[in-house]
Amino acid sequence: MKKFRYLISFCLLLITALPVSAQCNFRNTAFQSGEFLVYNMYYNWKFVWVKAGTASMYTVASHYNGRDAYRSSLTCRGNNNVDDFYILRDTLLSYTTLDLVPLYYRKGAHEGNRYTVDQVFYTYPRGKCHIRQHRLHHNGKSEWGSHTYNDCVYDMLSIYMRARSFNPKGWKRGHEIKFPIVDGNSRDTAELKFDKVVNIKADNGHEYRCLRLAYLEWDRKKSRMERIVDFYVTDDLNHLPVVLDMYLRFGHAKAYLVSMKGIRNPMSAQIK
Repeated sequence: MKKFRYLISFCLLLITALPVSAQCNFRNTAFQSGEFLVYNMYYNWKFVWVKAGTASMYTVASHYNGRDAYRSSLTCRGNNNVDDFYILRDTLLSYTTLDLVPLYYRKGAHEGNRYTVDQVFYTYPRGKCHIRQHRLHHNGKSEWGSHTYNDCVYDMLSIYMRARSFNPKGWKRGHEIKFPIVDGNSRDTAELKFDKVVNIKADNGHEYRCLRLAYLEWDRKKSRMERIVDFYVTDDLNHLPVVLDMYLRFGHAKAYLVSMKGIRNPMSAQIK
């Protein structure tokens, strides 16, 4: 990993032929244990934006199977005012090593009238990436799978934690970073695409200079890449999400930063 640690493009990291045990490591420059972020959530309801709930993300030093790890959790909660329209109760949990190698992922999703649970268990035998996948379907059916890869794979939370340490210096509009993404029963291609630098105001009353990044995943039914969320992250070493613009099954939602604590680096992207 030392040969590639300081390269700007993460693409090279994914396609080189080095052993996976080294290839999956990545240097964390963006966050520390104790970071806690809170967001207001809004839904678009008949062309009107309605406050619909909250989201929070917490990262703490922990242990997983006896080794030091980061535990990151993301919780999204719609409020009672919009439950008749669309129920949203999502909880994502991820364990990674201190150098951001994925170890475990879980997503419990109560969306509309459906509840599913995805799990991914990672191990790295003989320099390869081995995953066990589990999906509990909304009808109670339990589905298990097992795969071994020569390259690294990631889930939605572990790639988010890693992406915060990317170095965007020299990125031009349209710059793409592709990577394999897994959940409880599939592996697909995903990508981050850089758009531009914009100023955007959070719900804490402050304005920030942000990088606008689109996150896209392969849609098997449509046989094309589909935009999932636009991230507006601070243009500083924290790469802290200020606004998330989400494209959900039922429509459109946004999350605006309300408060933060335990930030690792100075917030140099704050304008006012």
